[in-house]
This record gives sequence, C-alpha cells and structure tokens, in this order.
Amino acid sequence: MDIDSILKFAAPEERIYRHRCVEGWSIVVPWIGFSLSELIKRAQPTSKAKYVEFTTVYDPAQMPGQRGSVLQWPYVEGLRMDEAMHPLTLLCFGMYGESLPNQDGAPLRIVVPWKYGFKSAKAIVRIRFVEKQPVNTWNVSAPNEYGFYSNVNPNVDHPRWSQKTERRLGEFVKRPTLMFNGYDQVASLYSGMDLRKNF
Repeated sequence: MDIDSILKFAAPEERIYRHRCVEGWSIVVPWIGFSLSELIKRAQPTSKAKYVEFTTVYDPAQMPGQRGSVLQWPYVEGLRMDEAMHPLTLLCFGMYGESLPNQDGAPLRIVVPWKYGFKSAKAIVRIRFVEKQPVNTWNVSAPNEYGFYSNVNPNVDHPRWSQKTERRLGEFVKRPTLMFNGYDQVASLYSGMDLRKNF
C-alpha cells in the first residue's frame, strides 16, 4: 500500500491527546489521522496475527543519529493486536493543523496515548502482522528499563527516576502522572496482568 492510498482509507480527524515521555516530561498535541484499525481491517491479517510490528525508516545520510551505536537500526516497535485495534490508537499524518513534519515522524507514525512516547513509532516504512511478540528496539538496548508494554504507570519507576510525576512542557510545577496517562478506557486490555512484571 502506498501513502496516497492509505490516506484515503478514512476521513482525517483531529485528536487532542496527552503525550507522556518516559523521561518525565509531557505535552498535549493536536494530532491528525484516523484509527489504525482502518488500515488493519483493509490489510485483512489472518487469525494467526497476534501482534503488529512497525519498522521505521533507516537513512543515516539524512538522520545522523542513526550513525551511532546506542540503538540497533532500523527502529522497530510493536503492539498486541487488541492494542493496535483499539479506537484510541491513531495512524497519524499531521499535527497542529498541518502535515506531519519530518522530525515528528512524516509521512506516517502511530500515536498510542496511554503508552510512553517511544512506543509511538515514527517514520514508518513497513507494517507486518506477526504471530510472535516483536522484539522492540529499546527493549533490545536496555531490557531492564524499557519493557514491551510500556504503559504509562506511576507505580512502576524507571530504574533511574520516578514515574510518579511529570513536567508538562511550558509549566514549572510537576503534576501527578495518571495511570494509562489518564486513558482509563484501555484498562480492560490488561485485565488480570501483573503490570509491574509486564511493564
């Protein structure tokens, strides 16, 4: 599927979502896109597909940060199929009323507002439906710090800092971090799971 075809799958919507970084800052962003489920339904994955894997662009000539060895490139992220199909999960191609800038993940990214920001893969060039849990890039780099699920959770600290509070960009006083970044409607996705173990 090419980008022009994908953009016609559904009418674009502006969605104002809270965005929480694992490093303790947050922001509110008006994203433009539509539910990722629109693309998944058209792709018609088989019943064997349990996860969705996202691979981002690898172009060290344009992206000097990819020349370093901190992460394995290209960047890979993944979601469980029910997470990907949740209506809040956004296939995004714009923000602030404009097309998505390169630095924010053009031409396509996902936005998963109840997870830490690194789960919202940017500059996506490939989407695969897979049977086994994808090995996501930050989990490879530091598995004790970055789990597969990475739900915003004030009760599970990063090994090097607390996740109980956050600093909204433009504000000086920290605010309490909300479970699932305040998106309680996703809690049922994790019913019965130990979210300290499955961080």
